[in-house]
Amino acid sequence: MAARMRLLLWCRLCFPAPGRPRLSQVRLSSSEAAAQGAPGLEEADSKVGTRKKTFSEVQAERLEQAQRTVLISCPAKMSEKKFLKYLSHHGKINSHYFYESYGTYAVVEFSEKDSITSLQDVIRTPGIEEECAVPFKSRLFTLMLKNPSTQAADQAPVHCHKQSTILVNDLVQKLCSADSVSNQLYTLMEEYQLTEENIKLRFLACSLIQEIACAYFPECTVKPFGSSVNTFGKLGCDLDMFLDLDEIGRSPTRAKTGPFYMEYQMKRVPSQRIASQRILSVIGDCIDNFGPGCVSVQKILNARCPLVRFSHQPAGFQCDLTTNNRVAMRSSELLYIYGSLDSRVRALVFSVRCWARVHGITSTIPGPWITNFSLTMMALFFLQKRTPPIIPTLDQLKDQADAEDKHIVEGHDCTFASNLNKIKPTENTETLDVLLNDFFEYFGNFAFSKNSINIRKVNAF
Repeated sequence: MAARMRLLLWCRLCFPAPGRPRLSQVRLSSSEAAAQGAPGLEEADSKVGTRKKTFSEVQAERLEQAQRTVLISCPAKMSEKKFLKYLSHHGKINSHYFYESYGTYAVVEFSEKDSITSLQDVIRTPGIEEECAVPFKSRLFTLMLKNPSTQAADQAPVHCHKQSTILVNDLVQKLCSADSVSNQLYTLMEEYQLTEENIKLRFLACSLIQEIACAYFPECTVKPFGSSVNTFGKLGCDLDMFLDLDEIGRSPTRAKTGPFYMEYQMKRVPSQRIASQRILSVIGDCIDNFGPGCVSVQKILNARCPLVRFSHQPAGFQCDLTTNNRVAMRSSELLYIYGSLDSRVRALVFSVRCWARVHGITSTIPGPWITNFSLTMMALFFLQKRTPPIIPTLDQLKDQADAEDKHIVEGHDCTFASNLNKIKPTENTETLDVLLNDFFEYFGNFAFSKNSINIRKVNAF
C-alpha cells in the first residue's frame, strides 16, 4: 500500500492531469506522517568543525581552476591511458573527464597554468586546403591520431559523463525504489541538479569567452551567474555570463608621489547603457568571427538588459553574455546562501519546479507564465514562515552582515551576510513531504489577487 501511495505521489508530481490547472486549485496529500529528525539522504547541513565556503570563495576557486583547464575534441574511440600519458608530458593532471556534445570532448585540468603554455607550444594550426583558418589560439583543441590503422588495437570507447537529465522511465524506477516520499524528492533533486563535471564545464566556457574579451579588456573577467552558480540549476539549463569590467575602473593601490597625477584617456559616452551596448556589440562580433565552436550569435542590444546570445557547441550550452549586471550577481549569491543553509530548501524548490513544468504552469517559451524564479521566491517565503523558520529573512541576513558585506549597487542596498558559518542553523525538523504538502495547501489558499510576498520581511501584503 505504501509503495502504491509513493507511486501515486510521483504520478501527481510528474504527469499532467487533463486540462491546465491553476496553481490555486492544486492539492497534494502525503502518505507519510510527520516524523521527527532532520532529513536523510543528504549530508548533514552543518558539521562540527567544517567551515562552509562563501560564494565569493567558491567563485574565485572555480575561476582559477578553469584557467588551468583545456577542452579537447577527441576521437570517439582511443586509448585513454595513452592520451593521459601524452598530456602528462606537459605537467601534472589534477582531473579529467569525457562527455558528448557534437562529438566526444575531454575536459583536462592541470595542476599548473604553465602546463597549458607548454602544451600550446607543440600544437599546430589546422591545415585546410580550401578554407582559411582564423588564427585565434584558445584552449580548445582537437586531438588527432597519427596512424589510425595501426592504433586500432588500443582504441576503445571512453566513459562519458552525463550532461543532460535522466530519462523519465529511469527516474520513475529510482523513485519507486525510495523508501519514503521525502527520499523520493531528494532523489529527484539529485538526478536533476548540476553535476560537479557540468559546473566545471560552465566555468571553463566562461574562461574561453574571457580569452576573447581580454583582447580588448585585458583585466576583465567573465563569470557565470544565475542557475549555473546559485545551487538551483538543472542539467541542461542556459549559461548566463557576466562580463565584469570593474577591475579596469579601480584606482591604483600604489601611493601617489610628487605634484602630479595621471589618468587614462578613454572614450566617453552619454550613459552606462550605451557603453554596455557598444562593448557587447564589439565582443559579440569577436565571438561570432573568432570564437571556435560559437555559433548562432545574436546581439540583442535594445533589451532591458543588453546581451549577446550564442550557442557554445563544444560545451553544449546556450549562452547569454551581459555586462553591468551586478544586481544579478548579488541575487545569485543570495540564492546560493539560502540553498546552502538547509538541504530541504533546494529539494523543495526542485520538486515544485518539476511539478510546475510537467503541468504546463511554467514554459521555456516566452509568455504569460510564472517563472522558475518566481516559484523559487514562493518557496523561500513559505520556508521563512514556518514555525520555527527554516531560513532567515533578508532583513535578518542584513542584520548579521559585516562591514565587508556592504554592497550598494545602482542605488540599491544589496547588503546581506555572506559568511554561512555565522548564520544560526534552524531548529525546525519538519520532513520534506510535510513541507511539500503544506506548500501546496498554503499557496492553494493564498489570495494572489490581493496579496504579494516579501522575503525581506516575510510579510504578505
